Amino acid sequence: MKKTTLQTLAALWIALLLLGLAAAFWTGQGARAEDSTPPWPAREQSAARLLTQASFGPTPEEVTRVAQMGEAAWIDEQLALPAGPSHVQRGIERLKGKYQFFHSFWQQALTGQDQLRQRVAFALSQIFVVSAADACGANHGHGIASYHDMLTRQAFGSYRDLLQAVTLHPVMGCYLSHLRNRAEDRRTGRVPDENYAREVMQLFSIGLVELNPDGTPKRHANGQPIETYTPADVSGLAKVFTGWSWDCPQYPSDNCFQYRGTARVTSGTDPWVLPMVPYEQFHSTAEKRFLGKVIPARWIPDAQADLDMAMDTLSRHPNVGPFIGKQLIQRLVTSNPSPAYVARVSQAFSASGGSLKAMVRAILLDPEARDLAAMNTPDQGKVREPVLRLSALLRAFHARSTTGGYLIGNTSQAAGELNQAPYFASSVFNFYRPGYSPPGSQTAAAGLLSPEMQITTESSMAGYANFMRDVIWAGIGGHVTQPRAGMHPADVKLEFQTNDQSPTLALAYQPGELATMIDRRLMYGSMSPLLRQEIIRIMDSIDYRTPGAPTPDQTLVTARYRVWSALLLVVVSTDFLIQR
Repeated sequence: MKKTTLQTLAALWIALLLLGLAAAFWTGQGARAEDSTPPWPAREQSAARLLTQASFGPTPEEVTRVAQMGEAAWIDEQLALPAGPSHVQRGIERLKGKYQFFHSFWQQALTGQDQLRQRVAFALSQIFVVSAADACGANHGHGIASYHDMLTRQAFGSYRDLLQAVTLHPVMGCYLSHLRNRAEDRRTGRVPDENYAREVMQLFSIGLVELNPDGTPKRHANGQPIETYTPADVSGLAKVFTGWSWDCPQYPSDNCFQYRGTARVTSGTDPWVLPMVPYEQFHSTAEKRFLGKVIPARWIPDAQADLDMAMDTLSRHPNVGPFIGKQLIQRLVTSNPSPAYVARVSQAFSASGGSLKAMVRAILLDPEARDLAAMNTPDQGKVREPVLRLSALLRAFHARSTTGGYLIGNTSQAAGELNQAPYFASSVFNFYRPGYSPPGSQTAAAGLLSPEMQITTESSMAGYANFMRDVIWAGIGGHVTQPRAGMHPADVKLEFQTNDQSPTLALAYQPGELATMIDRRLMYGSMSPLLRQEIIRIMDSIDYRTPGAPTPDQTLVTARYRVWSALLLVVVSTDFLIQR
């Protein structure tokens, strides 16, 4: 991934940051003559890189374990693990639902053993989008939690099963308006809602144009791409998605279809966590034509049979492998996979009969994902999305929750947070589009993509720098009772914030070794010599000790400021912001 665009946006606030550090901490001492990162064994470096792609961030212990057992063995072990604890069952209350879901999400992301499953589910949530920024999610925290549970369960199953589960989830039904969708009525001129029919093709399965197995567009003789569907296909498919609504105690009454009957969150019959069910009296009996398939008109409606035909047709379309596969590659490995990479992933998916497990395994074991030489290739890698920047830092430095609840809330604001939060996309098109390239940038001029740059602006990067400054200094999360005098009451803290004998603090007076530790924990040994020199120079210049007679407090304060400054420089650097 070319760094030029990100550097252009970040140059001003990085300069101001360095000036601020200089004003606050510099004492005029010179830098040491250390200018390169010591070599790291390739097995450990490759293990850390895999964990960056396939988890919410490496931990030192997991890097060692992966290096010992082998990357393929670790992936197979992860693919065999069941999903972690259900988010719905973690005591999420109706009125606090979406906020408590954030807590539950972060707890699993930071501490869960099923890291690959959780990371893939997060990637899928950005393809099959529902959002708590919308009333359908904001008002039904149980529903959002249930939707994420569903993606987590389905992450390594068949694509067809995933697509049907997505289609029938009531939060998706609400978000894309096919819940309570009624059949056409010639007397009134009513037609079925077409929203979901359009988006399930455009975003969730086959995309806008016909694809070759390598993800490149098929073209007409005149060179124009071949469209996958027409307005008539949308209208025909929309009839399939009529007659589906909540599963509630009075099913199949009209009142249940329209108003959920007596189903309530507190009664144990929460309709927002149960798959939608068919109400035949509201399902279209008309002929349904879509994507070359025809469902004849029926005298007796059969919503399930029509849905099965639609799911089979969409899931068997040859576009699914390259369309979904390329997006998962972008979310996990690189924004610009080669056509050959996409083709290999698509072939594994097709050969397995549509298995997402086979697709994920092929993505992570592909030579373009595993070859360390790709780290030095300009068109490889991706900008780390903000949620993964935070999770990488918290996992690398053993963050733990004082309450055990991981009270990290909504981080979606751009001005002083991450400009991203799980399930808080502004639209069904996600936080960023997979085909986005920053206008006027060298990335665009080179014909490369960088989706995450769509939410990377001057304002969001300044807000991110301030946010990470606070996390590194004080921790993150809802305030709790202070564990000891003088400690900031944030719930989630890095290990050096709670342990004065921390191994991290112990390296504060060995700047080169601390730079190496940070490099290996956050960037799998890819730190540039320039950044390393800057870290060492700034650490050497920070000293609050009285010459010849430092007090223990002065020694500790100096150590804390050195670690804080070094980490802050790293997390705002392009070395860290770009996942190679």
